[in-house]
Amino acid sequence: TSAKERACQYQPGQNIHGFTVTEVVAVPDLFLTAVKLTHDTTGAQHLHAARDDANNLFRLSHSIDFKITTPMDSTGVPHILEHTVLCGSQKYPCRDPFFKMLNRSLSTFMNAFTASDYTMYPFSTQNGKDFQNLLSVYLDAVFFPCLREQDFRQEGWRLENETPTDINSPLVFKGVVFNEMKGAFSDNERVYAQHLQNKLFPDHTYSVVSGGEPLAIPDLTWEQLKQFHATHYHPSNARFFTYGDLPLEQHLKQIEEEALSRFKRINPNTEVPSQPHWSSPREEHVTCSPDALAPDPARQDTLCVSYLLGDITDTFEGFTLSLLSSLMISGPNSPFYKALIEPKIGTDFSSVVGTKEASFSIGLQGMSEEDTERVKQIISQTIDDIIEKGFEEERIEALLHKLEIQIKHQSTNFGLSLASYIASLWNHDGDPVELLQISDSVAKFRQALKENPCFLQEKVLHYFKENTHRLTLSMSPDEAYLEKQAQAEEEKLQRKIQALSHSDRKEIYEKGLELLATQSKTQDASCLPALKVSDIEPTIPITPVQISTAGGVPVQYCEQPTNGLVYLRAMCSLNTLPEDLRLYVPLFCSVITKMGCGALDYRQQAQQMELRTGGMSVSTQVTPDSTQLDMYEQGVLLSSSCLERNLPHMFQLWRDIFNSPHFDDEERLRVLVMMSAQELANGISYSGHMYAMTRAGRHLTPAGDLQETFSGMEQVKFMKRIAEMSDLSQVMRTLPRIKKHLLNPDTMRCAVNTTPQKISDTAAQLESFMKEVADNRKERKPVRSNIIEVSSYQHRITSISFRVCFQELNFQPCQMKTFFQLPFPVNFVSESIRAVAFSHQDYASLCILARMMTAKFLHGEIREKGGAYGGGARMGGGCFSFYSYRDPNSVQTLSAFRKGVDWAKSGQFSQQDIDEAKLSVFSAVDSPVAPSSKGMGRFLSGVTDEMLQNHRERLFAVTHKNLVEVAERYLGVGQRTCGVAILGPENHTIKKDPSWIVK
Repeated sequence: TSAKERACQYQPGQNIHGFTVTEVVAVPDLFLTAVKLTHDTTGAQHLHAARDDANNLFRLSHSIDFKITTPMDSTGVPHILEHTVLCGSQKYPCRDPFFKMLNRSLSTFMNAFTASDYTMYPFSTQNGKDFQNLLSVYLDAVFFPCLREQDFRQEGWRLENETPTDINSPLVFKGVVFNEMKGAFSDNERVYAQHLQNKLFPDHTYSVVSGGEPLAIPDLTWEQLKQFHATHYHPSNARFFTYGDLPLEQHLKQIEEEALSRFKRINPNTEVPSQPHWSSPREEHVTCSPDALAPDPARQDTLCVSYLLGDITDTFEGFTLSLLSSLMISGPNSPFYKALIEPKIGTDFSSVVGTKEASFSIGLQGMSEEDTERVKQIISQTIDDIIEKGFEEERIEALLHKLEIQIKHQSTNFGLSLASYIASLWNHDGDPVELLQISDSVAKFRQALKENPCFLQEKVLHYFKENTHRLTLSMSPDEAYLEKQAQAEEEKLQRKIQALSHSDRKEIYEKGLELLATQSKTQDASCLPALKVSDIEPTIPITPVQISTAGGVPVQYCEQPTNGLVYLRAMCSLNTLPEDLRLYVPLFCSVITKMGCGALDYRQQAQQMELRTGGMSVSTQVTPDSTQLDMYEQGVLLSSSCLERNLPHMFQLWRDIFNSPHFDDEERLRVLVMMSAQELANGISYSGHMYAMTRAGRHLTPAGDLQETFSGMEQVKFMKRIAEMSDLSQVMRTLPRIKKHLLNPDTMRCAVNTTPQKISDTAAQLESFMKEVADNRKERKPVRSNIIEVSSYQHRITSISFRVCFQELNFQPCQMKTFFQLPFPVNFVSESIRAVAFSHQDYASLCILARMMTAKFLHGEIREKGGAYGGGARMGGGCFSFYSYRDPNSVQTLSAFRKGVDWAKSGQFSQQDIDEAKLSVFSAVDSPVAPSSKGMGRFLSGVTDEMLQNHRERLFAVTHKNLVEVAERYLGVGQRTCGVAILGPENHTIKKDPSWIVK
């Protein structure tokens, strides 16, 4: 029997291991059966979502939500507690069991999150034994943590000598969460969103920073942390959620025996009170740091009008408001897009937030200060217009169609998405099962519209026009912002230091040495449960594909249970593209589906795409060759999906994009350029380590060089230059030139994933499509003389290795150190070393080495001792890369990377360390693949199942000797060609060093 069928056999009132079933509900929309239970003794609530996914190995998520409300300060107590409970517990007293379990498990996901009003501890795995192991560790961590003072000092904050071994070095603030939050608040969008929430809900817990305000974190004491755990982390205040096809009885038995049986019921009294509504609107102003990468340095203001709407526990009202907000702001047909984005007053919409009571925010970022009043008037006028005119029926249908696709699309992390989706509503005692019954809400919504055509307009009138709980928040850059922050931190530090006696200083020094000694000690993790390497499947499941052609273009067909969706991808080669057009390719990709095509202007095109497809996108693709480092494939990937009934419509849209894309609307292009440049600039503070790794690898392989051009800091700076141009006519002339080289069936291959029944219909549509875009075929020779075609399309019917690879004849790997000075209080550091391609016999050893160095050496040096939020090593794309994330150090971290190499070369690691690294690598190798993505690795990179199986066998076979050898061969000084990159605040040490290029 299936998991859904088994769950349907439970009856309300039935008792299972101390839990009573309260409700059993089939949710056909999501192919699951929901079982609601309550724990008899403590009152803890449990929701089980029983679901099968026959084309995937089973995947389960488990989360415990705590209503961690009522922190009424910004010391970050819930966030620091989230970190500290994972540092050791009664049953598992070793330090850091959470990070150690990453290497003793085949988990597909492990993490913890602190939101504004709950903390979630989720994990997922495809292995039943692993599920029990992880559940045991999580239950013990959450309910019975050690909460040692040393863990609080390491994870939260501490005063310590800058050099812990030197009592005369200055005292400074340290701590993982302290640095994490300094990094988080270097993102102006985050700063704004935080202020918005705090000021919209000024009267209770949402008025503080649950993650911790960096300058308030040093006010938290260890005693307060322990007290918060005692009052909030109790089963009476918990929500348990399990998902998947493992038996519910086993979960309940383990939860009862290992945790709940040791508690009695309490009244945790953690409900969030409703925010009292204001009798009149309010206005506030805040400042932020200037953004060096802003598209227009003179336009860096943000303004938002936010409305407090109502309680989110009313499921249908929440559903209606969610649809309403999409209708108001999503896509070029929405009224606010037309009113705010298209007049180019700003570059993009500003942030929105979510809490117990729903709120709606609309505004602009990237605007100039003098437009403030104008933007306020536009927002007010647009709301009046919506009340008067309402929304077109076709737009409402497009939105409901989007919902239908979202329900049918199967993702690999469905359990986690479900847990996150219901968390907030369930946390505030709403009905999570009602929330999952999306078809019921859609039917109710259609009925409401039918009975009252003005249904949505009346909502807008009530929630926006007549709403007096309205906040207008503006934010502008302050040139001295970072200086003031640093000064405030210094003043706080000096106040702390001045209050110290001589004996206090001595104690700080001694505690610093104690912590360093603990961090340097080899940990005994034998108490933790672990899978064995023998628990890993020796072979991979084969994904059958059929190879055919359509109009002379090779096509890979992969039959999958896709719930009535068709997924189409097309890879178009860039091999004929002239060098001077390369930097423009990402811009081309971002605008080609958004400027109109054929008889459709861009608004009509957006509407048709929403009505008929699950989205259409184009992205750059750089694929290193699996056999040789200096070969790669360059191209753009076209991706789209649709319901089976809309297949002809989807192909018609692609046909128009191929045959008659619109490139002549400079106003539209400018809007897209500004939005794109703003998104790139915003993304750096969040993904700085990725930018650092991309730049560090730039001069090591030709694929790395192209990757930096397409998606690195070079692209960010290029888009900033384009955004600053007063005249875009030259860019407009460039786009059709790129189109001629890219949208060409001669250099194209396709992949289709759909149900067996739909394969022949899709093949016929594809054949017809290829005939109708045949005019785009042009016989061309590669333009650049420094590229040679290495392999042409091979035997199409028997093999999918129809890749075209290129070799850079003049590419010479070289050393390069680059520093990007940015307005951040923390660093992102990377060092990359040229290594080997995927098929090389040493690749597997380097993968295991990267994982082992991360867990056994770099984590301790960079996070525990250095105070960075994260750091480690990874192998991929021909390079072995070190990185750190939100790191208070820079040059010291580079030294930690080198010490890591020495540690690896010394061979001071055990067989257990190697086995744990293998488990960790296999958990990534064997992560679930959605039906829509099966066979994609083969299609994109030519890596066949046979090659994957060979790689798998090499991973199994890696020995201690192999690891020491590859560390010496590739990572030893003298044998390596490396690149280094740092993104971070001003650094005098680097500026004085002539070996660095400073950007």
